[in-house]
Amino acid sequence: MRQRSPAVLRLGLWLLAVSAAPAFLGALAADLSKEPFTIRISCGSFDDVRTAPTNTLWYRDFGYTGGRFANATRPSFIIPPLKTLRYFPLSDGPENCYYINNVPNGHYQVRIFFALVANPNIDSEPIFDVSVEGTLFSSLLLGWSSDDEKTFAESLVFVQDSSLSICFHSTGHGDPSILSIEVIQIDDNAYNFGPPWGKGTVLRTAKRLICGSGKPAFDEDLNGIRWGGDRFWLGAKTLSSSSDDQSISTENAIAETLLAPNFYPQGIYQSAIVGTDRQPSLSFEMDVTPNKNYSVWLHFAEIDNGVTAEEQRVFDVLINGDTAFKDVDIVRMTGERFTALVLNKTIAVSGTTLKIILQPVKGTRAIISAIEVFEIIPAEKKTLAQEVSTLRTLKSSLGLPLRFGWNGDPCVPQQHPWSGVDCQFDNKKGNWVIDGLGLDNQGLRGVIPGDISKLQHLENINLSGNSIKGNIPASLGTISGLQLLFTDNAGLCGIPGLRECGPHLSVAAKIGMAFGVLLAFLFLVVFAACWWKRRQNILRAQKLAAAREAPYAKSRTQFTRDVQMAKHQRPHEGSRSSNNESSPLSPK
Repeated sequence: MRQRSPAVLRLGLWLLAVSAAPAFLGALAADLSKEPFTIRISCGSFDDVRTAPTNTLWYRDFGYTGGRFANATRPSFIIPPLKTLRYFPLSDGPENCYYINNVPNGHYQVRIFFALVANPNIDSEPIFDVSVEGTLFSSLLLGWSSDDEKTFAESLVFVQDSSLSICFHSTGHGDPSILSIEVIQIDDNAYNFGPPWGKGTVLRTAKRLICGSGKPAFDEDLNGIRWGGDRFWLGAKTLSSSSDDQSISTENAIAETLLAPNFYPQGIYQSAIVGTDRQPSLSFEMDVTPNKNYSVWLHFAEIDNGVTAEEQRVFDVLINGDTAFKDVDIVRMTGERFTALVLNKTIAVSGTTLKIILQPVKGTRAIISAIEVFEIIPAEKKTLAQEVSTLRTLKSSLGLPLRFGWNGDPCVPQQHPWSGVDCQFDNKKGNWVIDGLGLDNQGLRGVIPGDISKLQHLENINLSGNSIKGNIPASLGTISGLQLLFTDNAGLCGIPGLRECGPHLSVAAKIGMAFGVLLAFLFLVVFAACWWKRRQNILRAQKLAAAREAPYAKSRTQFTRDVQMAKHQRPHEGSRSSNNESSPLSPK
């Protein structure tokens, strides 16, 4: 069942081949004298590498992201021949991103190839989501590794602030594993499907087929030019396994190719699928996401030798039952054979299937050269840059565990907001803002930075049950209506209900400090006493020395010496007198 919304996007008819188109598109075309900005990253590689057969340069991914590196198993032959990948365990957080800076503002083709970790102990097929610039554009589903088209995701996106973020969001089913990332600048007007096309939209490549050729190819293989990107075209010999169509091809040159803004290569028009006499109509069907808008691009060139003039092949194009293009006559619309024609239509799809039927109305059987289908995704509005920066400061200051992630944008994609962060959309500013933080009981051990007051839209903060320390910034008082909950953080202070800020020591610490002060005092007393005693001895010695040098002291010293000498001589004289007096008594 199909439902057409009043807001369905309509472009009607897009003719790149008409003579007036080059004049109109010339003003919008890229400057072909310049090389488009291009960067290709080999994820998990320690060195820059080049791959055959085009000697393509792939840069190592040092400095772009976190995660772990590993050897890669390539599940598809279309995947670049690279040997390593980078994967992101859930323990590193649910969101992990590549940040590519110094990207010139403009329009870009962003393509990510996936691979499997060459380790039997790791889940062989992870399931995860992919976003670019905060907009989710791809979700890997079970079985992706066995489907060539599912081994990569591609989007067309505008870079507006000289940087590009590509994020991988875990869904709890294995670790995202990324083989390569390509960022290729394309024409600013590429794939303009009419309003609301522009910087407010992201296009996801849902299907790209080159009809009549069973060989897949990149634009580079088809001699495309770089401003057209490096599109991958899956080869299709038939539009469905049950159809009775056939392939044709030509080596003739195709006119009106490589024109701005899409720069389609000639090779996609040199083969085609046509109906048969038994089944003249052509039918193509694909699965889509319901309730989405899709931009369908159909490519034609009259290369059938059986059709040489107008009205020999006329058909209608029906998309999900409605006539999208009526009375398509390639020769009439292009003016001649072997000339490219592109038709574009944007429709709303309510179901899970997109079906295209080419129904002949005059002349011979239907024909088609290539098909492109894009999902139109409204680009997410980002969170205010100041608030993102503040949350990153908070992440570092509080020592947020790695398992939180907190990479990319905190509020978008809306399917994967940051854990512990509440967001609301500010219609006046046209951005998301942070209105709540719930980080209670998370083992946080840091301090609350003063920058937290820059989250001016906060209505509540809950940091209870952690080991946060230090002052609660007084600047939080500038946020009107803010409710705070900081209980069970013994180291916090500064608001009613918590201890006052200042030194707060335990009894043991206080006793230890007092004992230390006492020892220091005793040491000073002993030192002072020793110094004083030594000083007194020095002064006494100085006084004695000075006294000995005075004249009176010298005379007194000489007199003392004379007396001592006299005393020394008197005993000898007395001895001699005694001997003389007793001699008469001696015997004669």
